[in-house]
Amino acid sequence: MQTTAREPSAEEAGGCPPDIATMRSSVRRFLAEDALPPSAHELGTLMLRLRGHMRLLIPEVEQAIAGLPKDDVPRYCALACIGEARRKLDITPQAGVSSGVAHARRLARSLNALCDHFENFSGDRPRCTSAATATS
Repeated sequence: MQTTAREPSAEEAGGCPPDIATMRSSVRRFLAEDALPPSAHELGTLMLRLRGHMRLLIPEVEQAIAGLPKDDVPRYCALACIGEARRKLDITPQAGVSSGVAHARRLARSLNALCDHFENFSGDRPRCTSAATATS
């Protein structure tokens, strides 16, 4: 059986937990009812941001569910979400702004679900502040 090493979470690497509020703000840019489509130039930057958020959050969700029993339904749902997010990260959208926006919306929905799972499983973990990290 082949296993794949997962990336360490931010906390395992000695960093702060993810900024879910910022991630949700990126999601709203594509999923809000009144969201305006981005320009072609803006789209590339926004897609990179969504992808980066997803790459940061996937190991965080994995860590948050690591201690759950193998047959736990919420754990299984989170694993399915992680798998779907990874598949979407591997997709290269077709050329054109409309295809890019459609793909960005799919990424945003996956990121939103990852944020939900992170919040559901991580509990009340302390947040880092610049003053706390400066004194460490």
